[in-house]
Amino acid sequence: MEKSLTTLVEEAGIVGAGGAGFPSHVKYNAKAEYVIINGAECEPLLRVDQQLMASEADKILQALQLIVEHVGAKAGYIALKRKYHRAEEALSERISSYPSCKIHFLDNFYPAGDEQVIVYEVTKRIVPEGGLPLNVGVIVTNVETALNVYEAYTNQKPVTEKYLTVTGEVASQITVKVPLGITVKEAIDLAGGVTVKDFKVINGGPMMGKLISVDEVITKTVKGLIVLPANHSLITSLTKEVSSMMREARTACMHCSLCTEVCPRGLLGHRLEPHKLIRIPSYGKMCDSNTTAVHAFLCCGCRLCEYACVQDLQPWKMNAILKSELLNQGIRNNLNLQPDKAAMFREYKKYPVNKLISKLGLAKYDKPAPIIVSEKAFQTVTIPFRQHVGAPSEPVVKVGVTVQKGDLVAKISEGKLGSNIHASISGVVTAVTNENIRIQM
Repeated sequence: MEKSLTTLVEEAGIVGAGGAGFPSHVKYNAKAEYVIINGAECEPLLRVDQQLMASEADKILQALQLIVEHVGAKAGYIALKRKYHRAEEALSERISSYPSCKIHFLDNFYPAGDEQVIVYEVTKRIVPEGGLPLNVGVIVTNVETALNVYEAYTNQKPVTEKYLTVTGEVASQITVKVPLGITVKEAIDLAGGVTVKDFKVINGGPMMGKLISVDEVITKTVKGLIVLPANHSLITSLTKEVSSMMREARTACMHCSLCTEVCPRGLLGHRLEPHKLIRIPSYGKMCDSNTTAVHAFLCCGCRLCEYACVQDLQPWKMNAILKSELLNQGIRNNLNLQPDKAAMFREYKKYPVNKLISKLGLAKYDKPAPIIVSEKAFQTVTIPFRQHVGAPSEPVVKVGVTVQKGDLVAKISEGKLGSNIHASISGVVTAVTNENIRIQM
């Protein structure tokens, strides 16, 4: 009996390759009117998706067609920025072969790739507060995820490798495919190594990425590694203590609304007004009976508010504190308003990426990062059992067992949300812990 697309995706261990790592077999086990491949790649400096759309257009379009047919959608869109000229050319040349697929061009603004923003840009439908694209009949999937779907369907190939951009203070800005489980340092070394003595590494984009140690490993959700001097303003922002942030907000906030003016979720009509939530350090309250701390749950953490603020304050960090405290008290997001329209003048409040790059102090690193083919044979990988939303995977191999690249080494826990894990190199299993498995060639 022929396996369904959902089964093949589940067996291959496919998760969202550019975000939190939501298991794709669960996402595709639904009916939807539209499918969107998110090719916005709106985070500055990252180059993976735009290059994959140019070099693997046929495979990505075939995957989109498969997903559209599987979920019973009316159409599938590849949404990308018009400035990705090579991707536009490659997709335009081939799209006539895929009757259910269309191209949607996006402006060069941040965060065009936010899941809810891209749904609105393509369909003009607004995802409700606390909701998912599926609430308005839409499924959104990542470019690399779509490529993995093609490989699973056509070649029954599981996810064992990851494309990522390595940029910043490195000898050569590159995009490269590497085995899951190599260290961050090993990935950076493929770019010729670090060019400054004292540095920090961001996993992901400069806006929503997190600081990461060079000893940590590459997982299914790593999209980029940005190496910056330890004293760079972006590092200072990310590492600023909460107490300092609160003190600065209390003493420097002018209580204007510039942060709210650019908030992407607020501009969709959600009840998120960062300028009111950041009143708390000054007044101990929001000074508005229509605003509560629960509204912080609507924040997507894009950090754009900080770069709209003339005082460089961090409303996003205030929102993160509120969310954490509310969750600790057992309070969950109960907001579900369905806006009937986006904010007036939204189109004029989109934040240009070029301006953002300048504000971030990253202009010197905004350069091509071409895809290279690495010939390096990695001798050891350490593969985490949790590379996805949900429960950790359960190991199915023991120490001393020889595995081949692509072999299943950990499976989805019974009855849990999760993802299968496969060997990324051939070798011998040398360690199995509660957190990971180590394979040595």
